[in-house]
Amino acid sequence: MKHFTFSLLILSLVACAPSNSQSKKEATQQVEKPDKFNEYWYAGEAEITSYKLEQARYGEIHSGQAVLVFVTEPFSKSKQVKLDDWRDASEDNVSVMKLNMTKKFLTGIYPYSMMMSTFTPVSYDQYPDPFKVTTSSQEWCGHTWMQLNLQDENYRLKGFSYFESEGDVDKTVPNIILEDELWTRLRFNPENLPTGEVEIFPSTFYLRLRHQETKPLTANASNLDVHTSEFSGNPHSIYTLEYENRKLSIYYEEEFPFTILGWEETYMSGFGNPERLTTKAKRINTIKSAYWGKNSNKDRVIRKELGLGVD
Repeated sequence: MKHFTFSLLILSLVACAPSNSQSKKEATQQVEKPDKFNEYWYAGEAEITSYKLEQARYGEIHSGQAVLVFVTEPFSKSKQVKLDDWRDASEDNVSVMKLNMTKKFLTGIYPYSMMMSTFTPVSYDQYPDPFKVTTSSQEWCGHTWMQLNLQDENYRLKGFSYFESEGDVDKTVPNIILEDELWTRLRFNPENLPTGEVEIFPSTFYLRLRHQETKPLTANASNLDVHTSEFSGNPHSIYTLEYENRKLSIYYEEEFPFTILGWEETYMSGFGNPERLTTKAKRINTIKSAYWGKNSNKDRVIRKELGLGVD
């Protein structure tokens, strides 16, 4: 496998993007949430959606599965962790929308297991920035992990890797739009999604898989309605983000709760003679469940409902 120098990657993140792009404040709106928001998201359950995954890696497409878990939970603003006592009435208790995104796929003989978590305050008019993003990747060569924590006006980024050339990193990066926060912003209200030319901090999954030096980038974002696509025969919307050689398209339902139908991600894949390939995830099923209590053997049948298998 080809490796990249993580320290160079992080140093480059402090570079400034072109001045004609919108600032984060200019690019993001504060549109009210739908009337049914609290009824849906504070019913004591998470929303779990499974996807059939076709993942680009090493110049080929590999089959796998992806899962998006959205849930609201109490969060410590000071410690930036989930509160043990949800009844904590102090100002430190901030309700967040947590997204856990997982990908599992095989590349030849060995498996990949990836997970990204974002913690975005529900009251984004009061707290407009995600508090935290964490990402890990495990495969038979080893594992890596990075974390962004909001501190004052910037993010503190820590990175750890099994590669000697990457080492352990602890840096400050600017507070710009995080690509990873867009998934939760969409679920609040798609009208909050930035459009036009914006500064973006690339997807942490993308940073991990591409093994390349990066920096804050100027991206072009759009939000369009379509009649039909392979993701749905009913009218729906597509949010698209484009920068450098990468294009991300998120397909979602137009009506609340704005369920994500799937996504496509196109970029150069492979080393030596890379090809422009498209990763694709298409929805299998969506359920609501208090999954944290479904941890006995008899509960494994729920995975069958999600099309994830029970083995």
